[in-house]
Amino acid sequence: MGENKANSNKDTRVSREQLYEEVWAEPMTTVALKYEVSSSFMARICTRLKVPRPQRGYWAMYATGKRPKRQPLPEACPGDELEWARSGYARIAQLPPPQAPQDSSVTKRRSRGLPKQHPLLVGFKDQMTGAGESREGFLKPRKYLLPDIISSKETIDRAIEVANMLYLTFERGGHSVVFVPYGQGMQRQAVDEREKGGRRKERYYTTDLWSPARPTAAFIGTVAFGVTIYEMSENVEVEYQDGKYTRVSELPVKKSRRYESYSWRSMQDLPSGRLCVQIYSPYHRVAWMRQWRESKAGDFPQKLAGLVKEVEAEVVNIVKRFEEGERQAEIERQRREEERRAQAREAAERRRIKAIKDSREELAEIIKAWAKAKRIEDFFTDVERRAANLEAEQKAVVLERLALARTMVDTTDALSWLASWQTPEERNAASDAAGYSCNIW
Repeated sequence: MGENKANSNKDTRVSREQLYEEVWAEPMTTVALKYEVSSSFMARICTRLKVPRPQRGYWAMYATGKRPKRQPLPEACPGDELEWARSGYARIAQLPPPQAPQDSSVTKRRSRGLPKQHPLLVGFKDQMTGAGESREGFLKPRKYLLPDIISSKETIDRAIEVANMLYLTFERGGHSVVFVPYGQGMQRQAVDEREKGGRRKERYYTTDLWSPARPTAAFIGTVAFGVTIYEMSENVEVEYQDGKYTRVSELPVKKSRRYESYSWRSMQDLPSGRLCVQIYSPYHRVAWMRQWRESKAGDFPQKLAGLVKEVEAEVVNIVKRFEEGERQAEIERQRREEERRAQAREAAERRRIKAIKDSREELAEIIKAWAKAKRIEDFFTDVERRAANLEAEQKAVVLERLALARTMVDTTDALSWLASWQTPEERNAASDAAGYSCNIW
């Protein structure tokens, strides 16, 4: 009995609502015993699922007849776990689907109600200090849950300034800029930092730019827009000398020396000091992206307000594309489901035809074997009949050999053979059971 309980608990899935009712109905130690875990472990589960639990002294007051008030169970936010799963992945609270705003008016936030620095950017500069660098010279911080900003060391301060102004401009418009909550299935648009794009010269080139663990998104109502700010690179002539690429335009005037260090010149992509704001759709079935680029360093402060207005104007377009993508996905799902059912029907028909064929062949083999055994039995009967006319001594020898011969052949019991024969329906049932067992394992 205990073993069965332990086995059942291994695959336990408990919803937030059920756990909430249990921890307020019995002491934590009792609830933990039910699930064969420690009370401290159960308390951590409650904390993870944002399930409030009774404070110290609650059950002592309860025992005296008092009924302290329960703390209400808060609503799960997008990205929160909805259950405790011992095995596999727990269900995650999802964001609502993007919907067009019902009211064209948007609640604006006063500038004095906003912080000077957006919360996402607090401590970001510290994370970039001491960060490594990519081949192209862009910073690569060790942490990954950071705002989606890619820049060189020389431009990082201005990139943070532009990000702060952009984020606060969204917030001032009544929107929010946050990391996409965990488990939402939203994708980040890749970044090609090269100002002119095109194909990479190197055949096996792969960029080693840093990318965040989760996209940074501006939510306009329920519609998410991914936001990436990155410094563009430009293809310039460089000189490689003493382990470092230097722009030819920045090389000091060389003095004639008898011996010079080994160097060569080539064309390389290096940070340009100019920024690009990339706004995109993080929804898998909505292909949409816009870029706003600086033609010269410092252009952005005058462009950000218009940028946000352009993004706001795309909300209805994104919602329509999302709904169309969902409609096409549903059509595709139904098509795959119909293909699956058709394949199942075809497989069932093949099994039915094979079962009939195998059943007929088995029956034919039984009849053939029976006919052979019948001939042998007729032979034994004839021997017995003939042995009856022999002398006693000779008869005994013949009958003894006959008994030994009978043990060497199969039975001629037609009923037992027929009982072991499987009908087509029985074969189909056995085949379905075998298939079900294989699917389980």
